[in-house]
Amino acid sequence: MSKIDVVAHIHAKAGSEAALREILEGFVAPTRTEEGCLRYDLFVDLSDGGKFTFIEEWTSEAALEAHGKSAHITSGRARMGELLREPGWVQVLTRIV
Repeated sequence: MSKIDVVAHIHAKAGSEAALREILEGFVAPTRTEEGCLRYDLFVDLSDGGKFTFIEEWTSEAALEAHGKSAHITSGRARMGELLREPGWVQVLTRIV
């Protein structure tokens, strides 16, 4: 089975940038130790400090699914609701070439 790549965009409400960033940064270290995680990097848009993007690479869909159910992700998501400008946008991909 092919590796799975993910691009996830999360946008903070005005005034919530720092609080959202803190939650998102908290995902990085524990996720990088998860089985099947090959890459998990957080970026911020240089022109808009409220736009965050994760670039991820996973060994399988099962590993990605387990990540979504992990304690740090579920508890973080529960705290993010009021901080978001809009629902996050996630694209799950597999490399062709």
